[in-house]
Amino acid sequence: MSSEAWSQLGEPRAGGILLIADHASALVPDDIDLGIDPALLREHIAVDIGVAEVAALLVDSGAVDAAILGGVSRLVVDCNREEEAPGVLPIASDGHAIPGNALGEDGREARLARFFRPYHDHIAATIAAHRPAMILSLHSFTPRLASDPGQARPWQVGVLYNEDDRLAAAAIAALAGEGLVVGDQQPYSGKLLNATMNRHAEGNHIPYVGIEMRQDLAGDAAGQAQFAERLTRMCKKVTLNIGE
Repeated sequence: MSSEAWSQLGEPRAGGILLIADHASALVPDDIDLGIDPALLREHIAVDIGVAEVAALLVDSGAVDAAILGGVSRLVVDCNREEEAPGVLPIASDGHAIPGNALGEDGREARLARFFRPYHDHIAATIAAHRPAMILSLHSFTPRLASDPGQARPWQVGVLYNEDDRLAAAAIAALAGEGLVVGDQQPYSGKLLNATMNRHAEGNHIPYVGIEMRQDLAGDAAGQAQFAERLTRMCKKVTLNIGE
């Protein structure tokens, strides 16, 4: 299943695991000109590197029942923001200007109506029809920001959450047990940036965990396969905490 705003892998199941990946695509539709060097569409500012591939592996293996992936680049619209937030149509990212997003009110409304709302509407409809036992939010992060090259980002994976921390400790323990350097609310806090999970997981009282893979470890097929295996084992351990 797919539309311009989202794609879906697998079949959602009531009581199962639903994966949501806001930034899984680098696609910029032909009729949108962001005014940037096309090479930037291969960078972290445009797409969460490795996420689409890991999501597909998790669905194919049956570790998660279904995955809903954002259909366009986060530079076209950042679906992990509140609709009214300025950053939903970023005019700059990690030191790079995005001049094509300097839109008037009509242009902003058209972009949201075309991509942002259908994406979130599909997630909401899926949850309403097939309420999962757990949601897995999947992202990846750059080991070094161009705008802050001195910042150390030593974590190999991060676990993010906001008010609902039911699964966080179990996820951290499971990933640490894989020998990974795990960031608890790193490389940034889910209490500050958690819009999709706030809306669809916390808003529906569904247990969830946000996972941030370091992109240099998930950028090729071997790394993606390894992360899929780790997350499969993590999900099995974490789901034991559901209902506690």
